Amino acid sequence: MDERVIQQLIDEAKKVRERAYAPYSNFKVGAALLSNSGKIYTGCNVENASYGAAICAERSAAVHAVAMGEHSFKAMAVVTASSKPGTPCGICRQFLSEFGLDLKLFLANLEGEVVKTTLAEYFPAPFSPDSLD
Repeated sequence: MDERVIQQLIDEAKKVRERAYAPYSNFKVGAALLSNSGKIYTGCNVENASYGAAICAERSAAVHAVAMGEHSFKAMAVVTASSKPGTPCGICRQFLSEFGLDLKLFLANLEGEVVKTTLAEYFPAPFSPDSLD
């Protein structure tokens, strides 16, 4: 994937991270999802006093994309302020796997460290439609 596109995704994730609503954990996360159509959809984490009602940035971006009619994705950047780049949680890994394990992931922190990987590497055995047989 072109380095300029990767940097654009990271930059968009950084920007939306600032809009996160994280009054309980103070752990702001931003995500930018690149669709196969070339459009970028962003999302941030939104916490809730009932912790289970919170939504992660990764799912927020994916829901935004689906609401706009997208179902095929190339890449996602996730940005946190942690010392090491953060990774999608298990629920987000399962959620994203619905759209394909070939999703490229660019996990970044604010210091500029970037881990380049794929969803398949982080989630090798998802529950899938085949699991329903």
